[in-house]
Amino acid sequence: MKRREFIAASAALLVSPRRSLAQGTRRRVGFLAMDVVEPTVQKAWLEGLRKHGWIDGRNLIIEYRYAPSPDRLPAFAAELVALSPDLLIAPNPPAAAALKSATASIPIVFVAASFPERLGLVQSMSHPGGNITGLAAVAPGFVGKLIELLREMVPTASKIAVLVNPGTPGHRLIVAEELPQTARNLGVALPIVEATTVEELDVAFASAAAEHADAISVLGDALTVNNAPRVTALAAKHRLPAIYLFRLFATNGGLISYGPDLADLFIRAGGYVDKILKGAKPSDLPVELPTKFELVINRKTANALGLTVPPTLLAQAMEVIE
Repeated sequence: MKRREFIAASAALLVSPRRSLAQGTRRRVGFLAMDVVEPTVQKAWLEGLRKHGWIDGRNLIIEYRYAPSPDRLPAFAAELVALSPDLLIAPNPPAAAALKSATASIPIVFVAASFPERLGLVQSMSHPGGNITGLAAVAPGFVGKLIELLREMVPTASKIAVLVNPGTPGHRLIVAEELPQTARNLGVALPIVEATTVEELDVAFASAAAEHADAISVLGDALTVNNAPRVTALAAKHRLPAIYLFRLFATNGGLISYGPDLADLFIRAGGYVDKILKGAKPSDLPVELPTKFELVINRKTANALGLTVPPTLLAQAMEVIE
């Protein structure tokens, strides 16, 4: 090599090590979801990463894949696995199941997954085992709490329809194990109405009204969350007081919502990402439960239904929409 070329090459190495190092140490994360993630949740997810020094586009590359329907999840999961990411994120149980089926080696963190142990995602909450861990959405018995809150809002309700998606494993568990016990404990009838598609949502609400339900509890999943305005509009159309799992429904005209603070769960997910990217194994990281819950009441909707919000509920509410 000529002296001039050697000096030029040496100079280039001296002035650009920071850039080369930054490019070389970027970690790759795959994110598999059903439909586009709500803006507040997306913001919380990135904030949780930033708290631990991980910034998309700087030292992190996040690959997003959005499956338009559950049957497309396996293909998108395989696509992400083929990219050989350092970590995979699943914001709901179906995505977590698809990723778990796609890889037994790449670490997976689920967020807001209901009943992860009972659905076989982990061996146990304290010792997940395998390559997957994360944050649960609710604990067993939570549906009973929803029904109690709805009855507090509508004290005369003796028949409360429950909207479930039979394609959602967590819903099947609730129907088989929790609803019979809740009905006995609270002395109410809990007829089931089902929907697996957007079109079936209309039929489900019409069925609840035809059965003369006094109110309805809408179990959360990708179908209802991604169609929240339609769901709350159907409840209003059939004049059914309804309770939902996430505040998104109350802000879209739903009567009342009570459930985990999703933003907080996604912020906390950043801690799992940080630990795993620094060498921790998912099997050694216990599954955590929500620590923050949100009760949101839409008083405008209550007035439209001729309901008076009890002071006890108002006192518990994190937000009251006038």
